[in-house]
Amino acid sequence: MLTDKIAVVTGSGQGIGKHAARTLAENGAKVVIVDLNGETANAAAAELSAVSETMACAVDVRDEEQVGKLFATVIDRFGQVDVLVNNAGIVPHFRWGVPRWPQVGDMPLEFWDRVIRTNLYGTFLCSKHAISHMSHRKSGHIINLYGGGGTKPPGALAYVVTKEAIRTFSVYLAEEVRDSNICVVTVSPGVAIATETAPEEIRQAIPGPEILGDAFVLAAEAPMDASGQCLAYKDGRLVEED
Repeated sequence: MLTDKIAVVTGSGQGIGKHAARTLAENGAKVVIVDLNGETANAAAAELSAVSETMACAVDVRDEEQVGKLFATVIDRFGQVDVLVNNAGIVPHFRWGVPRWPQVGDMPLEFWDRVIRTNLYGTFLCSKHAISHMSHRKSGHIINLYGGGGTKPPGALAYVVTKEAIRTFSVYLAEEVRDSNICVVTVSPGVAIATETAPEEIRQAIPGPEILGDAFVLAAEAPMDASGQCLAYKDGRLVEED
């Protein structure tokens, strides 16, 4: 159980992030719902408040000032940060019928920059500010999201670059913070997922976030010898992904 643990989940106004927040709350954690969209964050926090204590924060994870204020606010209210789930990101959702993203020869710098800054820089900034608090208590879990996208047909390059970078970032970060007893893992959903914003026909054909079960709870309880690993949820447990 995660009783009285404080969990910060980015991009948790909906989708996988909201599922992570819900399952953490159901297992005793107090959850901070972080989302770029303040209305979505407030709605999710209100819904999950029936399960556990929640707080909503509208934050652009690309902005270090906003990220710093987020963690200062969490510390002011709860006094600690125990779990960080870096879920916020821009996802292609090609399986939903979303048009393929531009290939490099046609990609505006602004598009590339928005994806890289949201997915990779957001993970970096939130980890940086969480670590500054976790290290003092010699305890914490940082959970990053990995996976999705392929080479054919083209279009997922910017997204996949961020996810491969996040996996590598997690491996090296794990070693940097091991002496502070902070466990860093990546979690790979392993399948395409349809969230509540997907078209109805897609939600009928593709599993929703609930297929991930207690993956984030297990990751938040992972032992230090798992730090640095990329984990997949299979048969109700987390296993190291090849």
